[in-house]
Amino acid sequence: RAAEWQLDQPAWSGRLRITAKGSTAFIRLEDKTSGELFAQAPVEQFPGIAVESVTDSSRYFVIRIEDGNGRRAFIGVGFVDRGDAFDFNLALQDHFKWVRQQSELARQAQDLEQGPKLDLGFKEGQTIKLNIANMKKKEGATGTTRPRPAGPGGLSLLPPPPGGKSGSGERPALLPPPAQLPGTPITDSLLSWPQPTAAPAADVWGDFAKASG
Repeated sequence: RAAEWQLDQPAWSGRLRITAKGSTAFIRLEDKTSGELFAQAPVEQFPGIAVESVTDSSRYFVIRIEDGNGRRAFIGVGFVDRGDAFDFNLALQDHFKWVRQQSELARQAQDLEQGPKLDLGFKEGQTIKLNIANMKKKEGATGTTRPRPAGPGGLSLLPPPPGGKSGSGERPALLPPPAQLPGTPITDSLLSWPQPTAAPAADVWGDFAKASG
């Protein structure tokens, strides 16, 4: 509990910096004027025993300092400003979040190296066959579609309706000129059929005269 400490008479005051070397973070207590190191606490895990929060305040912590010769001690540190205490926590969290990410990437890389390697190269004389849909026709083959008759200007003409009538008011197709029969003159597109040769006047009633006789 921070309330049990002599907060009005701190044993030391200065600045606190957090540095990192590899996966280990270091809490450095330095002189605020000269930068001389007063104490250092290596942190290999957070949260952990190296840094602990007190139960009655968010601005005070207990850290484990080391002198490099194997000697350790637990001391209490605190911040005047609550924002500085928040930044202290955040800096440690960001560092160990990065450590976990690096460890995960290294583990994945190791799994890939230990796993079986796929040989996707072609062996000597090896071939593959591609089956592409809708392309079964051999190169150079001609199509089997029937060409549609085209009229003048490239338009397709439909045959005239039965009876030569146009249901939509369109002009009916012209009929070809009538063929001229031997000995039958054609005038104004009307075909004149040959008329029977008139019998002599004396013979017109000949059959009736015979019948009456």
